[in-house]
Amino acid sequence: MADTWLPSLITDTPQQGFELAITLSRRGVKYTQPDVDTLKKLRPEYANDAAGLTAASQVIATNFQTVAAANNYWRK
Repeated sequence: MADTWLPSLITDTPQQGFELAITLSRRGVKYTQPDVDTLKKLRPEYANDAAGLTAASQVIATNFQTVAAANNYWRK
């Protein structure tokens, strides 16, 4: 995990911040389960699970809060 892919949490707009939050969330899953075949195998199971989708949305929301705070909530 020496690969540096996140130089900053600073984004120009809230839209970019939300997209970064999604990326952070997806990367978290990838780090937790690095086997791509397993990820693909499990995707149909959680893709249709309301509780799992709600949990994923909560993770994205938490990451968006972090990004928004880092950007001073885009106040100029």
